[in-house]
Amino acid sequence: MWTREVLQELIEAKLRGYRFILVSNREPYLHRYDSHEIECVQPVSGLSTALEPIMRACGGVWIAHGSGDADRAMVDARNCVSVPPDEPRFTLRRVWLTEQQERLYYDGLANQGLWPLCHIVFTRPAFNPAEWRAYREVNEIFARAVVEEAGDAPALVFIQDYHFALLPRLVKRENPNLIVAQFWHIPWPNPEVFRGFPWKEELLDGMLGSDLLGFHLRFHCQNFLETVDSMLEAKVDRERLEITRGGKITTIRPFPISIDFEDQVAVAKGPLAQEAMDQWRRELELHDEYIGIGIDRIDYTKGICERLRALDRFLDRNPSYRSRVVFVQVAAPSRARILQYKRLEEEIRALVEEINRKWSDGAWRAIILIEQCVRRVPLTALYRLADFCIVSSLHDGMNVVAKEYVATRFDETGVLILSDFAGASRELTDAMVVNPFDEDELSNAILRALQMPQEERTRRMKRMRAVVAENNIYRWAGKIVSALVNLQCAPGANADEAA
Repeated sequence: MWTREVLQELIEAKLRGYRFILVSNREPYLHRYDSHEIECVQPVSGLSTALEPIMRACGGVWIAHGSGDADRAMVDARNCVSVPPDEPRFTLRRVWLTEQQERLYYDGLANQGLWPLCHIVFTRPAFNPAEWRAYREVNEIFARAVVEEAGDAPALVFIQDYHFALLPRLVKRENPNLIVAQFWHIPWPNPEVFRGFPWKEELLDGMLGSDLLGFHLRFHCQNFLETVDSMLEAKVDRERLEITRGGKITTIRPFPISIDFEDQVAVAKGPLAQEAMDQWRRELELHDEYIGIGIDRIDYTKGICERLRALDRFLDRNPSYRSRVVFVQVAAPSRARILQYKRLEEEIRALVEEINRKWSDGAWRAIILIEQCVRRVPLTALYRLADFCIVSSLHDGMNVVAKEYVATRFDETGVLILSDFAGASRELTDAMVVNPFDEDELSNAILRALQMPQEERTRRMKRMRAVVAENNIYRWAGKIVSALVNLQCAPGANADEAA
């Protein structure tokens, strides 16, 4: 079983003498002013939640954009601060961006260009030359920070996600001796879709600066290989999953990301989670109803409206469940400066009001909408309260909410309704896998979840928990480290053997 200690031992044995540098847009801890004091908080982020345990295990430096209003007050002369504040385990180096850079690079090219391009959910991407220039500029800023942190010592640079497609090549140009891995946390589209990206050659060349390039699914790896084969001058080896460009080999591998299973179980079993469950019951006026949950940030890829319409369809077809089912939808605000997200927020709110008005019965509401970020302990309490959890993503690289729900259910009950378009469905085959575009199928799944015999619930949940426990976040990181070690020991070898 992979644990923090096992990962630590692997890194110490295989990467002794190497500096570990992780790069992401979002920081794992931010500082903000609260009245006249400064508080340190963990932003709500699936990526940060997944990677923070790895940094606790291996130490090193995490380079990220400093976004808290008190961030500058807490760093040293090198823009660094030790975190977590109560028990420092690694260094956070903050990179500063202007408001314009953040708006053009992050809100613009990254989230109105690459995000909808890679998530094929019929939202048209926007490609603005000024935003591409800002994207390139920000990648250069981060490259300088990486090179400074690495210095002349051997270092492993682990780059995260679609914000930094150009970074691997930029870093390698400055220091060819660095070992560079990049993980792309969102899907990779087929070549025909990606063909519309105006700066595709430069972006692909940037990614091929990596020694190792990871995706969640083999399907996404194959899409990337086909994209490069059709758009760049490069040798693509589909059997070995390798791309050679300019004499340099980039190895492509699937690494399905996961969570810290044991830590999630410990939180779920703790007294604070029980207290939070009692508090939810009081605040939401829950009694003996069946409880369903959806946990998402507001995004058109998550299928929130499709889920709510399916619930309405379920009540239409099964009126006996009126007043007997409450669905709690957490919809955390996200990318509020982008018009499409503002409109989606309004659409969700209007849909909830419409459905509740249609089905209202005294004090009972079919849907309770929570429009805020919910912190970890109360979120875990919601997982424990829920008879069923719906993950209806229209397109998702993985989706860790599904895995968090499974890990939390140490009582081996509860039903997971999971989209076939979420990467997690490839692993959690004992979930009720549905097509989120089919409201009838999703409606039927809700009924089946409520009527499922306890024996079947337990059997399904037990098997899913075993999968998440075995394939935890430390195994994910260990496979990546093992693959990198294998590449360094035997360039061109099959990294799967080491993993």
